[in-house]
Amino acid sequence: MFALVDANAFYCSAEQVFRPDWRGKPVIVLSNNDGCVVAANRQARELGVEKFKPFFQMRTLCEMKGVIVCSSNYELYGDLSDKMMQVIGRFAPEQHVYSIDESFLSFHRCAAIPDLRLHAESLRRAVWKECRLAVGVGMGETLTLAKAANHAAKKLAGYGGVCVLDSEAERLDVLGRMAVGDVWGVGRRISERLKRQGIETALQLSRQKPALMRREFNVEMERTVRELNGEVCKGWDVARADKQQIFSTRSMGERIVEQEALHQALCKHAGIAAAKLRAQGSVCSVLMVFAGNSPYDEKPRSFKQLHRFAFPVDDTTVITAAVSALVPLLYELGVQYYKVGVGLLDLARAEHVQPDLFDTQPGNPALMKAFDGLNQRYGAGTVFLAAEGIEQKWGMRREFLSPQYTTRWGDVPRVRC
Repeated sequence: MFALVDANAFYCSAEQVFRPDWRGKPVIVLSNNDGCVVAANRQARELGVEKFKPFFQMRTLCEMKGVIVCSSNYELYGDLSDKMMQVIGRFAPEQHVYSIDESFLSFHRCAAIPDLRLHAESLRRAVWKECRLAVGVGMGETLTLAKAANHAAKKLAGYGGVCVLDSEAERLDVLGRMAVGDVWGVGRRISERLKRQGIETALQLSRQKPALMRREFNVEMERTVRELNGEVCKGWDVARADKQQIFSTRSMGERIVEQEALHQALCKHAGIAAAKLRAQGSVCSVLMVFAGNSPYDEKPRSFKQLHRFAFPVDDTTVITAAVSALVPLLYELGVQYYKVGVGLLDLARAEHVQPDLFDTQPGNPALMKAFDGLNQRYGAGTVFLAAEGIEQKWGMRREFLSPQYTTRWGDVPRVRC
């Protein structure tokens, strides 16, 4: 049996952890530079706030309805996610963190749990007690059924946050009430094609012939049909594979016009991309650096440069040095830079790289381990290279940013008693 534990409107819930007075009220979270709505809790959606709509279109409605607006507080979300995953991991012998707010658990060969439903309810209570985050728990014989059960736990009446598909009748009931577009792995386009064929629900999809689904769509659709019928076809490696390319890119809160500011912004993204690279245990051989103004400007301008490393690297200092050397080739006087970024390409597993005696920039693994450890423990950006600059005036616009309660000393909540 597998379980999927998923936080309810995680970004919004994270904002309410240290603000009990916000609980039960409509809350939304905005994207980078406060551009659009990326998260909205149930109360906000009931008032008409739509996800992925530009904030300037939703602003008047939010002000009229008293919706609480927050800028993305990634430092807070990341730290609360780590704490939540630690609590969830105590309830199963195997855990796979799927995303910032989702975690799979495996209970195979685990006969010590007499009642999985009571176990799931205990998990929910523990996460709420220790993290003040509400989660839904879905259990099924496959990863896809666990996803479907999680959907039922959160969206279908009568489950109250926990759904265990441990019987054929329960499986048929949930799949019959679940739209085909809500099935894990069925995207919008495939959903539209299925509906044109008269397949409206997950139950109807499960009754299709797997070989036919493979011929008409792809092998993933065949696996989905088999998984909906309780046949295990997907594992941890299918659920989350290493990225083949890693990018860090962002629109600027304030236009960049000076070369030094452009240098700092690109070095900042080099550090972010390098940390992601090490997190998945990879090294890169090719670096891409790009910058440009807005395509809607009167004279759109964009610049891109590639650099191939003599030997694969994952060291922030080595990657940042390469970025610094490319900055003069990207800068042009008079251009108001709006979007910049760094890409790491041609990735390979670090454990498979053969060290070379003639490598003049071998990197410093011990330094990077300490570097990443400090940033994971005390929050992203605690330790960084001076090339990123101290006063980053070009940084993201976060007009509605809440305090970083758990990663910044000045924001630690004060309790008077």
